[in-house]
Amino acid sequence: MSKVEKLVKATMAQLLTISAIGAFVTSTDVLAQQKMEKCYGIVKAGKNDCQTTTASCAGSSTKDNQSDAFIFLPKGSCEKIVGSSLEPKKPEEKK
Repeated sequence: MSKVEKLVKATMAQLLTISAIGAFVTSTDVLAQQKMEKCYGIVKAGKNDCQTTTASCAGSSTKDNQSDAFIFLPKGSCEKIVGSSLEPKKPEEKK
């Protein structure tokens, strides 16, 4: 491998790393700037934005209105929705 090829590969790796870091910072900055909040208990099955107490990724809620699944909404919106909560409720116990 020539020096030029090594330089190109190293530069590409750095650009990919910078892009990934930029995407993460941008997503958290956008949430902060837009003043978003987590709204629990109103999500359709499989449409949650992040982890629940039983799963570690978005889209993992197993039923509609799961009490520990949330979506991000503009601040102040969650309180206006029937059945919603700003805090996760304890998961329903199976009978």
